[in-house]
Amino acid sequence: MPVRISWPLVVAIVHPNVGGWLGSIITKRNLKPWYESLKKPKWTPPNWVYGPLWTAIYSSMGYASYLVLQDCGSWRNATLPLSIYGTNLALNWAWVPIFFGAHKIKWALYDMIALWGSTAILGVTFYRINTTAGLLIAPYLAWNTLVTVLNYVLYRDNKANESRPTKERKEK
Repeated sequence: MPVRISWPLVVAIVHPNVGGWLGSIITKRNLKPWYESLKKPKWTPPNWVYGPLWTAIYSSMGYASYLVLQDCGSWRNATLPLSIYGTNLALNWAWVPIFFGAHKIKWALYDMIALWGSTAILGVTFYRINTTAGLLIAPYLAWNTLVTVLNYVLYRDNKANESRPTKERKEK
């Protein structure tokens, strides 16, 4: 019996990960020396956690968006929840270039605060349409809470490092 693939489901799951994969390129380029030079709290997650965790979160978000679209029955009926989702993804994907690319910790914090709010709204909106979809956003909200607090502490403790050019940037 041939395997039947649901392409809308595949696209929904892969789509949010694309921004994560592109962001990982920027992140890797700025771990050394910039990020490593920052004063970080002891409870900062180790770097190896981020890839698998974001893959799981992005995949869950994508699956949740698929469930919402299915329950709404059409793109037109899903305009509001998927617009909130799109805004959330844009805020999410913007954080890495702001934080790691531009080294603007304060601006990244502003982005994280907006992202946290949009994630809370996303979770509630999805939950009202499909309980499972809303619950799939809960771990994302929890992670965003941790990252928002971490971003604040990094800003508070590293104001002098925020825009400091790295040796590589000076040479270019």
